[in-house]
Amino acid sequence: MHTKKTSTGTSGTGGPRLAAATLPDSSLAAVRYEYGPPAGIEVAPRPVPTPGPGQVLLQVHAGGLDRGAWHLMAGEPYAVRLAGYGVRRPKQPRLGLDVAGTVVALGEGVEEFAVGDEVFGIADGSWAEHAVADVTRLALRPANVSPVQAAVSAVSGITALQALVDVAGVEPGQRVLVVGASGGVGSFAVQLAVALGAQVDGVASAAKAPLVRDLGASRVYDYATEDPYDGSQRYDVIIDTGGLNPVRVLRQALTTRGTLVIVGGEGGGRITGGVGRQMRAAMRSPFVRHRLAMFISAEAKGHVAKLAAFLEDGSVVPAVGATYPLGRVREAIEDLLAGRARGKSAILVATGEDGGSS
Repeated sequence: MHTKKTSTGTSGTGGPRLAAATLPDSSLAAVRYEYGPPAGIEVAPRPVPTPGPGQVLLQVHAGGLDRGAWHLMAGEPYAVRLAGYGVRRPKQPRLGLDVAGTVVALGEGVEEFAVGDEVFGIADGSWAEHAVADVTRLALRPANVSPVQAAVSAVSGITALQALVDVAGVEPGQRVLVVGASGGVGSFAVQLAVALGAQVDGVASAAKAPLVRDLGASRVYDYATEDPYDGSQRYDVIIDTGGLNPVRVLRQALTTRGTLVIVGGEGGGRITGGVGRQMRAAMRSPFVRHRLAMFISAEAKGHVAKLAAFLEDGSVVPAVGATYPLGRVREAIEDLLAGRARGKSAILVATGEDGGSS
């Protein structure tokens, strides 16, 4: 069962269809006007955005935090800037991607949602009291999933789902190793691989091993004291979200025709970052027996809805880590960068939202 309302309001002027209550002119949002460290972020009043054609305006309950949001904040690697986000300074000052909220206005041509619907997905600037999102990047929030759980799901969840299904083609009975299993993408990858019928192991720190086991991993390697890649165990698929392991090392743990999927990565230089390692792996793939896949998540229509089905049937439960009020967004990012985050951190926006420990 999804959280959906059927009633709508209308502006009567051909503009966005609005909620019954009049929207404010401005509301709080986390913004930055230059690329750089978290110190450059401010939470300040900004004009409430207007949804365009095919968009909705959300009253935000909570937003999720992952390294993708940090890359957009910092403008690193520089490939991020060249991808259309602004070369010298960010085109979009608002921060945050993952979102859960209530639809309060509809742009022109929107029929998929109604004012009052509870939704989750990806928005432009979700660390704010109001945010605009394309309807293709949203789905109705399942009734059994809290707003905070939903808020941390979309970016990492669809990345893990695409890596496992679209790229690796995981089948029941296969052995899957998830590197970085306690992180945002990793925590979803473990659960989704189990739901797909695979036998799943994970790589994480000793402190985070209990979390990974709770997610469904049969075995958790402590990367500080164990070597998962010594060849004693072989995997049909390795999903690497850690970003620091050389490809030649990872290949030692693959079966003869195994598949390595590199998801993002935090290594490399300031120009290409972890994408450079992905590109080198993809270029090497035709010349080795293993399949080495370059993968960058795409926010295509339908991906969030597919993830919603796993959330609704309970096979995937978002691993919410620490939660922070909107005014402490800098602290949230600093904790992420310092490696203190477990699962996905959440930025709480609506009063009364709760989903973990702060």
